[in-house]
Amino acid sequence: MASSDALAPVFDHIEANRSAFLDRLIAYLRHPSISAENIGIAEVGALLVEMLTEIGLETSLVPTEGHPMVVARWEKAPGKPTVLLYGHYDVQPPDPLDKWVSPPFEPTIRDGRLYARGVGDNKGQHFAQILAIESHLKVHSELPCNVILLLEGEEEIGSPRIAGFVRANQELLKADLAVTADGPRHASGAPTIKFGSRGVVSFDLRCRHASRDVHSGNFGGVVPNPIWTLVHLLATMKNEAGEITIEGLHDDVEPPTAEDLEAIERLPLDIAAFKQGLGLKRLDAPLDRPFYDRLCFQPTLTINGFHGGYGGPGTKTVLPNEALVKCDIRLVEAQDPEDILRKVRAHVEKHAPEVEFIVEETGMLPSKTQIASRYTAPLRRAFVAAHGEEPLLIPAGFGSLPNYVFTKILGIPAYVTPYANHDEANHAPNENMTLDCFQSGIRTGAALLHELGQLQNEG
Repeated sequence: MASSDALAPVFDHIEANRSAFLDRLIAYLRHPSISAENIGIAEVGALLVEMLTEIGLETSLVPTEGHPMVVARWEKAPGKPTVLLYGHYDVQPPDPLDKWVSPPFEPTIRDGRLYARGVGDNKGQHFAQILAIESHLKVHSELPCNVILLLEGEEEIGSPRIAGFVRANQELLKADLAVTADGPRHASGAPTIKFGSRGVVSFDLRCRHASRDVHSGNFGGVVPNPIWTLVHLLATMKNEAGEITIEGLHDDVEPPTAEDLEAIERLPLDIAAFKQGLGLKRLDAPLDRPFYDRLCFQPTLTINGFHGGYGGPGTKTVLPNEALVKCDIRLVEAQDPEDILRKVRAHVEKHAPEVEFIVEETGMLPSKTQIASRYTAPLRRAFVAAHGEEPLLIPAGFGSLPNYVFTKILGIPAYVTPYANHDEANHAPNENMTLDCFQSGIRTGAALLHELGQLQNEG
C-alpha cells in the first residue's frame, strides 16, 4: 500500500464502476431527509448504517436530543494518520416546488448534470467519500490510513447539537485531521482546498409603536413610524462607505497571514464576468477593498429581510404600527458569536432602546487552519493525482460550516475540499451536480486516503 502504484488500480475500479456508482447515488437521492420538517431522517440514517456496515466499516447510529449522528470507522492501519471525514445527510426543504424543472426527489440527468435536492449539498459529496473508501477496500481489502466518518442530520438547521456531541465524544472522534467535502469549487472550475469557514450569527430587530395601523394623513408627523425607526437604527450599524460601525465588532478579527495574502493573490478573478453573471452594475462598498479580502477576512452585516406596512398593488396611505428586520453577521477568526451578539445588543440599546433585539440561536463559530500545515502537501498531491492540476488554496471559505468543532474542540486541523460545481444551486430549486464533478470527487477522496497513507502518525 505504500507504493504509488497502489492508487492506479483504485482509479481503474472507480472508472469501471462509473455507471453503477451513479445509479447508487440516484437511489440514495430518492430518499428525502429534510431536517427542518423531520421528513425521512430516521429512514436515511438507518439506510446509511446498513450501507456503511456492508462495505466493511464499524458503524453506529448515535442518538442525540435531535436527529442522530452516523459514525463509521475503519482503524486497522497502525502508525498511520486518522482522518475524520465529515458530511451531513439532511437536506434543505425543496420549496418552491413550482420552480423545479423535474421533481426534487426524482433524480434526473440533463446535459451532463444530475438534478435532485441534496445532490450537491451534501449527499453527492459525502457519497463520493463513501465510494472512495469502498473502492480501496474492494481493490486492496484495506485502507491506506485510518478513517472515521461522521455524518450529521442537522446541518441544514444550523448544527445545534454537534458541538455538544463532539465535546462529549472526543475519544470516539479522536483523529489527526478533519476533511469536509462540501460546497462549490471555485467559479473558475478549478479544484479547491479551503482552510477555514466563516461563522455566523442571526438576529431580528422588531419595533412596535402604535397599538394599530393608522391613517398616514390623520396621524403622520405625530405617530412615530416603526419602519423609519429601524431604518435609522440600521444606518448606525453600517454606513454608506460600507463600514460596519457596531462598536467593538472588529476587536478580535485576526489579520491574514503572509501565506493567506499570497494565496488570494493567486485566485482567478474576472470582476466583469462576476457582475454580468449576477446582473450587477457595481460591487458593494467599500470599493477599494479587494474582492477576496472581503470574502475571506472581513465580517459582514446583511439585512436578510425587511417586513412592515403595505406591499400590495396601488397605494394604501397607512402608517404601520410594527416592523421587523432579519439580519445575519458572518464572522471571521477569532470572533465569538456570543460576544458579537452582546455587542449588537448593546448597540441597539444605545441607539434605539425601544427596538426589541431577538436572538433564537447562539450562532456558529468560525474555523481556521493555517495553510502552512502538515497535511496541506498531501492534500495538494491528492488533487493533482485526481485532477491533473494544482488546487487553488482559499484561506477561508465564504459560507459557514461547523468545522470549528474540529479546530476548537478536537484541536485538529480541518480542511474543506469541495467536489460540487460552482453553480450547484444548493438551497435553491434545480440543485445539481455535474457527473464529472461526482466522478472526480470519488477519485479525489481515494487519492486523499492514499496520500495520507504515505505519512507516519506523529502521535
